[in-house]
Amino acid sequence: MTTPQPRLLKALEQFHAAHPWDHNAHYHRWIMRQVPKRFGAALDIGSGSGDLARLLGTRAESVRGLDADATIVARARELTAPAAPVAFTVGDALTDIPSGSYDVITCVAAIHHLPFTEALEEFRRHLAPGGTLVVVGLAEARSTGDRLLGVAAVALNVVMAWIKNRGRRTARPASMTAPTRPATMSFADIVRDAGRLLPGARLRRRVFWRYTLVWHRN
Repeated sequence: MTTPQPRLLKALEQFHAAHPWDHNAHYHRWIMRQVPKRFGAALDIGSGSGDLARLLGTRAESVRGLDADATIVARARELTAPAAPVAFTVGDALTDIPSGSYDVITCVAAIHHLPFTEALEEFRRHLAPGGTLVVVGLAEARSTGDRLLGVAAVALNVVMAWIKNRGRRTARPASMTAPTRPATMSFADIVRDAGRLLPGARLRRRVFWRYTLVWHRN
C-alpha cells in the first residue's frame, strides 16, 4: 500500500498544528456509557490533565488519577475544583496504585507505555468484584485492515479538526501536552493476551488509531 507523499504529510502536520484536537477526549463520552450511573471508587490510569477523572467524578464517590509525569499532574490539580471528589497522584501504574479496590478503572492512551500483560494483571488485581475496566489504547498498524482504517482516519481527522475548532486556529489543549510514545503491539496480539488474562473482555478497533477494551469482573 502506498503512503502519503512527504509534501502531503507536511501539509497535514501544519494543519493539525494550527487546528489541534484531542483524540483521546473523543472517547470520553463513550467511556461514560460503559460505566454505571453511580459508583463508589474510580481509578484513572495515565490521567494526564485530568479531564476524564473529573468527568468520572460527576458519578463517583471518589476518583484517583495516577500519572507518571509530575508536570501534567500539577496541571491536573490546577484545573480541578477543590470541591470535586478527585485527587491526583504522581506514580508508576505498576507499583504505585493507591491501595484498595476500585469499582471503575479507566486507562486511556497509556497502557502502551507499560508492559501490557503486567499492566492488565495489576488492573485486574485492583478491580473490585462487579467492577468495570475500560481501556482505550493504541496498537501498531500491521495488517491490511489496520492500514485501511488508518487511511480512512486521516481524512476524517481533518474533518473533525475543522469542526471541533470551528475552522479557527487554536492552541493545543492541556490534555495534549503529556509525553507520548508509539505503540509496539499489534491489535491481534492485544486481543490474544487480553483474552487470556480477562476472559470475556470485549475488544474493538476504532477510528483515530485507537482500540477499546471493556471487561466486567464477576
